[in-house]
Amino acid sequence: MELIKRILRVIRANLNSLIGGAEDPEKILEQTVLEMQENLVQLRSGVAQAIATQKRTQRQAAAANSQTEEWYRRAQLALQQGNEPLAREALTKRQAYKETSTALFSQIEQQNDIVARLKKDMRSLELKISEAKTKKDMYIARARSAEASSRLQEMLGGVSATSSLSAFERMEEKVLQIEAHSEAIAQLGSDDLETQFTSLESTNNVDAELAAMKVQVLNQAENTQHNNLLTEEKQNTAQPPQQQLPKTQDS
Repeated sequence: MELIKRILRVIRANLNSLIGGAEDPEKILEQTVLEMQENLVQLRSGVAQAIATQKRTQRQAAAANSQTEEWYRRAQLALQQGNEPLAREALTKRQAYKETSTALFSQIEQQNDIVARLKKDMRSLELKISEAKTKKDMYIARARSAEASSRLQEMLGGVSATSSLSAFERMEEKVLQIEAHSEAIAQLGSDDLETQFTSLESTNNVDAELAAMKVQVLNQAENTQHNNLLTEEKQNTAQPPQQQLPKTQDS
């Protein structure tokens, strides 16, 4: 017996888990509000029927009361004419209508209580539906936000930092290869004649610079030689002439 209870408990737990997992908060809230609105429609219909019954009872009570007064007037008329048996029948009829009128007015009081209670319940249900709609919108927004956040976390969890960096490194290497390939194509596609002229202009520049350098060196050498000659002439001019000594007889 205990084993059967445990099996049933496990089955109920699994069923509750399956039902709970299959529940969509948005659909459940929408369905709940819809059911409350259907109950409100039924309650309004009940209130309308109770009011209609109340009005019909009021008309019946008014008619019975009118008949009570009418048969009392007839009893008076019969008694005035000296017809006591007819007056007695009229009073008997009046008594029946009076009892009916009393019962109907008592029923009207009960119906007033019923209608008042139904109207109160209807207003309470209307307020609950209004609150339910507000909460429904709020809970749906929260459910959608939570679902979006959960999906985002799953997406982020599925992409590790290492794989992301590796992907960026691969893309960077790919871009560098494309750029190098583009530069190589640009170099190969350049005009060879233009390259030759560029080389020729470069050679001419070198030759011109070499010729200028030769002229500069030659001028420097000539200037140096000229300066040396001037220096020697100044030195010769600055030295006094040497006097000759007189010769002796021994010489």
